[in-house]
Amino acid sequence: MKNVFILVFTICAFSNSFLIADDSNNEIAFYTGQFDIKDEVGDDETSLMGVEHRNPNLFRNTLFGKLAPVSGAFLTGKGAAYFYTGVEAQYELGPVKFTPSFAPGYYEQGGGKNMGDVLEFKSEIKIGFDLFENTNIGFSYSHLSNNDMGTVNPGSDNQSITISRKF
Repeated sequence: MKNVFILVFTICAFSNSFLIADDSNNEIAFYTGQFDIKDEVGDDETSLMGVEHRNPNLFRNTLFGKLAPVSGAFLTGKGAAYFYTGVEAQYELGPVKFTPSFAPGYYEQGGGKNMGDVLEFKSEIKIGFDLFENTNIGFSYSHLSNNDMGTVNPGSDNQSITISRKF
């Protein structure tokens, strides 16, 4: 049953951005880094790898700046997985892009950290620089938490390096 839920959630999360947008100008990002960098005991700290999709055509100017949907997933070195979809803001400060985001999602513990619930919320701050016309490199810091809705709420602080490309 969990595998079916994961499949349905992933299809819904990714189809949201693909169905609304025209098929020119999608951005795919790949990232790698560390999961749970502030683990005091050290037994849950591990690597992570992920992928993210956004469509710059869906950015809308609002009171809070340019906002757009973002969807993605990551896996940790200990077999945990997180599938998410949410909203991302984008602020440009010269050549630097500052992109905070918020994304609720489904967390599967696997052999990794017990986060207390399957519903987790990811808050992230990303700073990036354009390498080429359609390629960006960045550093991100994120926090994963269930906001005290689960049996426990240890949270996880993560950092990663991101390479994104517009197609």
